Amino acid sequence: MTEKLEDIALALVAPGKGILAADESSGTIKKRFDKINTVSTEDSRRDYREMLFRSTDAMKNYVSGVILYDETIRQKAKDGTTLVDIMKAAGSIPGIKVDTGAKPLAGPTSKIETITEGLDGLRERLAEYHKLGARFAKWRAVITIADGLPTWNCVKANSHALARYAALCQEAGIVPIVEPEILMDGDQAVGVKAEDAEHEYTINAGAVILASGGFGANFDLMTQYDPSLANAVTTNHAGATGDGILMAEAVGAATVDMDQIQLHPT
Repeated sequence: MTEKLEDIALALVAPGKGILAADESSGTIKKRFDKINTVSTEDSRRDYREMLFRSTDAMKNYVSGVILYDETIRQKAKDGTTLVDIMKAAGSIPGIKVDTGAKPLAGPTSKIETITEGLDGLRERLAEYHKLGARFAKWRAVITIADGLPTWNCVKANSHALARYAALCQEAGIVPIVEPEILMDGDQAVGVKAEDAEHEYTINAGAVILASGGFGANFDLMTQYDPSLANAVTTNHAGATGDGILMAEAVGAATVDMDQIQLHPT
């Protein structure tokens, strides 16, 4: 794989593979260790993650990238090999969580709405993370959907932060992504969950709209919805296979306008 952002992005969305989120904060992973009566220490957290990353067949065949926490990207295994090198040897791309969490957004809705922080010093942190091996990053904005929400102030503030984050990532040679966590109630998506170093946030809604990306490089799926495209050609990237759509349908999501297929993005 080259260092070009386009190539890294394509590798991350390789068919049949997914991204492993191993970026739990120390507080979050402690809660998980408490449930199995395991003490959360720097060594126990390292050993747990090393066990995951040394699952060579699973990593090589099914994991395209791994989102890391600041502690983890700096750690070495018991034999002295960096955890980043273990991942790379298994064919996975190291990534890093760079936001510092969702905090109350100043204003009349501060008890409800949040702004994701972490822009201060981000340029320097990204440069360091790139040297440590990170080639993609994660930033999560929390938007509350309710009566009269979100406010324009919240949308604008978080969009501005996301745009600055994405620009700084690309400047540093790092692919920027955003990772939502979908909450399910039976077979229905009813909201999203987000967390920072200290708290876990739950946002419930009557419905969830999933922006899954297109499928203009998946000819089987294209012809299923529009048989006239059987002999079509496309300039879509190879990762536009509609995997997100298929996963959403598998848990009961409805689809609309599936015959509106973009063959030649510009």
